[in-house]
Amino acid sequence: MSLESRDDRGVPELTARVVRAAFPKGTLAVRVREALGPLFEDESFAEAFAKRGRPAVSPGAVALVAVLQYAEGLTDRQAADQVRARMDWKFLLGLELDDPGFDFSVLSDFRARLIEHGLEEKVLDLVLERISALGLLRSGGRQRTDSTHVLAAVRTLNRMEFVGETLRAALEALAAAAPQWLSPLVTAEWVKRYGARVDSYRFPKGENVRQEWAKQVGQDGFTLLEAAFAPGAPGWLREIPAVQVLRRAWIEQYHRDGEEVRWREAKDLPPGRHRLSSPYDLDARYGVKRGSGWCGYKTHLSETCEPDAPHVITHVVTTDATVSDTEMTATVHEGLAARELLPNEHAVDAGYVTAAHIVTTRDRHGTELLGPVGLDTVHERHEGEHIAQSAFTVDWPARKVTCPQGAVSVSWSDQRKPSGTPITRVHFALQDCDPCPLRTQCTKAANGKYGRTLTLLPREQQQVLEQRRIEQQTPEWKARYDVRAGIEGTISQAVRRTGIRRTRYTSLAKTQLGNVLAATAINIIRLDAWLTDTPIGKTRTSHLAALDLAA
Repeated sequence: MSLESRDDRGVPELTARVVRAAFPKGTLAVRVREALGPLFEDESFAEAFAKRGRPAVSPGAVALVAVLQYAEGLTDRQAADQVRARMDWKFLLGLELDDPGFDFSVLSDFRARLIEHGLEEKVLDLVLERISALGLLRSGGRQRTDSTHVLAAVRTLNRMEFVGETLRAALEALAAAAPQWLSPLVTAEWVKRYGARVDSYRFPKGENVRQEWAKQVGQDGFTLLEAAFAPGAPGWLREIPAVQVLRRAWIEQYHRDGEEVRWREAKDLPPGRHRLSSPYDLDARYGVKRGSGWCGYKTHLSETCEPDAPHVITHVVTTDATVSDTEMTATVHEGLAARELLPNEHAVDAGYVTAAHIVTTRDRHGTELLGPVGLDTVHERHEGEHIAQSAFTVDWPARKVTCPQGAVSVSWSDQRKPSGTPITRVHFALQDCDPCPLRTQCTKAANGKYGRTLTLLPREQQQVLEQRRIEQQTPEWKARYDVRAGIEGTISQAVRRTGIRRTRYTSLAKTQLGNVLAATAINIIRLDAWLTDTPIGKTRTSHLAALDLAA
């Protein structure tokens, strides 16, 4: 389809008259149109459409509908029906009352075009630009960031379910694409094992019996792969996506020595970040956080939190479930810098904060990363039981450290962690530590060459780390940090209003686009609340908790 430019001539007179008569107090759609005008212009999405061919439905209108469907929790079909049926949506879109709208499949095609042309962030960018033009958004000030898990649109499978369903999916695809080729390979046992979804029957009991079942599935899978990749087999068979998934999954899950097929032990499996979790969503991964596991993704939301302006989401980034918050700190800042919306103070939880992040954020972006760092050691929680690292005096030029009792270190070694982070190991002599009266409060080292050992970061990072550890214990710092808690309300609103915690689509790119559309919908909802002086909701308190607080 080609892009047919459509100049917005405002809301048709009949549409405006009927809608204002029907909704004298307005609706979200009416107020957004009156405050922001035509929100998305067709030219903003021009690169996603050809210059020749059948004219497309207005991309600006489709983009707005894609956002509205998240604001109201609608499916594609329901959203398309609303365009035809609702007068206030026609008012927002600038349509005549008898406009027939468009087929619901246009929404899916539009999302695919955005992803194909790298325009996933476009709708959010345009809304942020419009809010900035109203003087309600600017760089500087304060922002906050947090993440939440996103469940994939597929079942969470254990290893046995995964290999069984992966093979079944490949057989289903081949049975549909090449039934005559597949028929000689299939036996009655195969039909019994793979004729129905794996989750529709119970696995055999007993570890040995289950191991045999997994081994049999592995042998069947290798038989199918050998046939598909045989010289005489049609070349296009091996290009079927389900066959490609089967090949990758069998490399990850099985060993093969000649004719012997062995189920990989847990220690031989690839890292979770690189291992498939479902044959139907190749980007979904199984992640664990605070003891809870899920198959899918994780999304990070950043928002402004100034008291004199609406709290709008300024950045959204989605990863697979195995990516830690620490890995995303720099990515979030780079995204905010690209939009020229970097804050002066950025409040985050401990998962986003390291000494290196504090220094880098300050030096590269001029932003203070406000978040707690880890304590010196686990013993620091018990005052008087352990001598903290901060009690030692470091002479960086001389590469020496002096303990509280006056002993001087005997070893200074520059090293790197497996992750590449530079560190310094400092050791004290055992003969200095053994007779020390504070030994039991300082070190448990009993054998070997050295006594107390310290691990130091590079000088600037170490100094920042020690300073933050002191600051975060003060009431002033805690009062400043209280603002971070508000991001939990944003995540709650996104979950309740847009369903952001369960993706509607498969693949990371589609999930990211869905999260951007959800964030854009939240921004429109909040802008409408700001314009109508709707107060921000307060944290709910149970009746029992209220009684306790009153007491």
